[in-house]
Amino acid sequence: MERYFPALAEGFIRLSAVLAGKPVTVVGHARPDGDCIGSQVALARVLTSLGHDVICANADPVPRRLEFLTHGMIFLRTDEVLARPEQRAAVFVDCADHARGGERLKEKFAQPVAVVDHHLSNTGYAEVNLIDTAAAATCEILAGVFIDAGIVFDAQTAQALYTGILTDTGQFRFGATSRRCFLIAGELVARGANPAEAGFELYERETAGKLQLLQRFLASLRLECGGKVCIGSLPDGIFSETGTTVEDTEGLVDYARCIEGVEIGVLIETRPDGAVKASLRAKNPAYRVDRIAAQFNGGGHACAAGLNLKSGAEDFYARLVAVLTQSLAQVAANSASL
Repeated sequence: MERYFPALAEGFIRLSAVLAGKPVTVVGHARPDGDCIGSQVALARVLTSLGHDVICANADPVPRRLEFLTHGMIFLRTDEVLARPEQRAAVFVDCADHARGGERLKEKFAQPVAVVDHHLSNTGYAEVNLIDTAAAATCEILAGVFIDAGIVFDAQTAQALYTGILTDTGQFRFGATSRRCFLIAGELVARGANPAEAGFELYERETAGKLQLLQRFLASLRLECGGKVCIGSLPDGIFSETGTTVEDTEGLVDYARCIEGVEIGVLIETRPDGAVKASLRAKNPAYRVDRIAAQFNGGGHACAAGLNLKSGAEDFYARLVAVLTQSLAQVAANSASL
């Protein structure tokens, strides 16, 4: 039988030993996506089946379109977690760094027992680090590790894992999609995952407000760097104006990237307090948008990254364009020298 993640087998055995008999909190990142929620659900369900008392913790609520994965699960917000007096072992999933779950959860769980992740920028911040940067999704890692270990899991767990892989591979079309992704996805379907249900819940339940938000984003698009970069923005107040929430920004940045000739798409959100959030997506990993985001204290993947700034909205656009211009020039120079 093919083993999907043989290099992580020893770490998973060690994690099982470290967690023995302990209640567990599975921590996901702020503004959770399909891979985050899928990872939390799957790990929590498997640990529960092994006899652990498990809760899931997030700074932000489970997105509406992902609620179908969480039936019967305990998902708590940060304030609720901090109000609980008991001590729990913490496992962080899909969190590129310790602070991705929010500063208060970082402080609460100052010494995580484990982290399971696939981000390039993750250097390991837990006692046990199950990290594979070649994996397309954290759910791919968990699914592979569970299958390698011979762990039996139910259809809801399989659905959560399948959903995480589906979303982080862009429906199996992003560059990180591998033969292993398809093999694991097929195994998950054999174990009860329902692709039709996942597709409906994720991609066929858009609200009218989301389409208005998309209209506003498309109207804001600007080409920079000789047409190789496309930047769109969402101003402060847009969510109340359109009756949407931050979760409705999911996927908008891909419209900026998909334009022919554009290499990097960017979505910039401005907040009432002057804070800025930006998402970057590249067509080619050579552009290493994780490194671009890192210049603004962000991070992520070679083709998908994000950043948050507490201030500096007034000159952020110009600074970002300058960094993007420099990055594009460097990639062009590297290509010319080959």
